[in-house]
Formats: sequence, structure tokens, C-alpha cells
Amino acid sequence: MSEIEIKNLSKKFEIKGNTVVALENINLKIEQGDIFGIIGMSGAGKSTLVRSINYLEKPTEGQVLIDGVDLSGLSEKELRKKRSEIGMIFQNFNLLDQRNVLDNICFPLEIIGVKKKQARVRARELLKIVNLTEKEKAYPAQLSGGQKQRVAIARALATNPKILLCDEATSALDPQTTGAILKLLKTINEDLGITIVVITHQMSVVTEICKKVAIIDNGRLVEEGTVEKIFESPKSDAAKELISGKEIKYTPLESLDTNRKIRIVFNDNSAYEPVISNVILKFNTPVNILRADTRNVNGKAVGEMVLSLPEDDSLQKEIVDYLVSKGLAVTEVTENV
Repeated sequence: MSEIEIKNLSKKFEIKGNTVVALENINLKIEQGDIFGIIGMSGAGKSTLVRSINYLEKPTEGQVLIDGVDLSGLSEKELRKKRSEIGMIFQNFNLLDQRNVLDNICFPLEIIGVKKKQARVRARELLKIVNLTEKEKAYPAQLSGGQKQRVAIARALATNPKILLCDEATSALDPQTTGAILKLLKTINEDLGITIVVITHQMSVVTEICKKVAIIDNGRLVEEGTVEKIFESPKSDAAKELISGKEIKYTPLESLDTNRKIRIVFNDNSAYEPVISNVILKFNTPVNILRADTRNVNGKAVGEMVLSLPEDDSLQKEIVDYLVSKGLAVTEVTENV
């Protein structure tokens, strides 16, 4: 297992005489054995950040430390050795078309000088882990998207890495296959103790597999915490948009008197209580459900609703206070659903 620490990291690119700031003053700590999500919309800078972790992109400023070792202080030879401890999988699989499955997995072992016989033994061990033993002689063109990604995962594990970086690893897959790949990654994390960093623009991926998450927006870290806490009570506009989509925006509850739509999130205790029915009975007023959904958050079914409240300001406050007293997270919705 490995710990990752990112300190004051910035990355700038010079493009046609203009300076483009891809990342600005990022500070993150990813604990050993964690499954950590880094999420943001397209262009937010998350892929640049993940490439900075293994120094495929060298930061303009700041540090990346792996188990306390500052990558900027390593020679090229030392950096190559350190990179062998960091596996990486991509959205487009990046398999070698002219090699069969077994030889694709052997490829990184060949690069570091492992003998062919030994490399094949290791490759077959990994094929068992990813449930593709029967496909060792197949070529990438003969595989489904999910099978290609399993081969890519096996290849990334070939050198016994301590860290696995997943850059949009499920974006090219259908939902069912995505679920299977995420389950595989979770099993790898639990069985092998590998620290996994998941880069994605899909909140469903984060809620399915990650323990903690960082939200990146326009190159900046705007929010960080446990997946449960951020899903329950997102603070940044970027987190709110990623959770519920562009059509819904939230503001603090202090301004509730100007709007009458709220989002509520059910926790373990409140999930079994007929909260909405109780509100209607207690306050003798209709409450409209504008939207309802259930998400898988770290293996737990978590419900969310968007409600339209009555016009009376004092009644709105009483309803919100009641919902909060029942253990629900409440946030105001300020745009049309």
C-alpha cells in the first residue's frame, strides 16, 4: 500500500504565447489502501492531475510525494523505478492490437527485463484475478469493451504496483459493464491492498466505489471529503452540478424565504420513516415531489428528493426544521427542476 501527498501543486502550459493554468495550488492527501475519487467536468484539470501523480506531467510548482518520497528529487532512472510501483488504466484501454491478451499483459514485464517464462506465469495469475483465463490467446479486436478493460487492469497490475490510477476507466463502457469493472476494482483494492485513485466525471462511479472524493473545477480543488458527506450536503457549485445535473442549483438555507424548492437526502435512520406523509399530516398542507431518485453510495441505498413547499414563509421554516429534526440533509434548490 502507498500514501500519496500533493502539496501546493500547480501546472501551467504555454500555448501560442499564452499561459494556460491547468491546475492551481492543489493540496491533497490520499491514504494508503484508500479508493479515492477525483471528479470534475470535462476540462476541469483532473486528467492533468492524475498524470502529475506519476510525473508523466511534471508540475510547474509544488510537490508530489509517494510514501514521503518527493518525485521531483528523483533522477530519471529512479523515477522510472518509482513509476513501476504505479499502475495506470485509461478510457481507451491502450492495448497493443498486434499482441494477444497474454502478451499484452507481459509487455510491462518485458520492459523491466523479466524473463519471458516468468512473465507468462505472472500474466496467467492476473488473468485469473480478472476472470479472463479463457481469453489468453485472443486479440484485442476479438474482445468486448469490458474484456479489453479487464486486460488493461491485468496489465497495470503486472509489476505489482502499490498504486493504481484509473483515468476515466469506465467512460467508454455501458452501465452494466461499468458496474462489473467497478466491482473488480473494489475486489482488487480489498484483496491486494492497492491504493486506487479514480478519475471520472461521473458521480455514479464515485458513489459506487470511492470512500473519499475531491471535486476539481477550473483547475482548482473546490471541495473534499467523504463521499457520503459531499453527496448529502454539497457545498460547491461544481459538486452540486455533478450530483444533480446542470438543471438544478442550490444555495444555503438562509435564503429559503425567497424560494420554495428543497432537496432532501435520506440517511439510514430516516429511510424507513414515511417522512413526506408525516409532513402533510402534521402541517395539513400539500408538499409536491418534483423529483425522486435512489443512489448507491458506498454500498448503501441513499434516497434523495426535490420538494416544492407551500408559499407561507413561516410554514416553510417549520417544515424544514421538522425535516432536519428527523435526520434529513436539507438544501435549497434555486432553479427550475
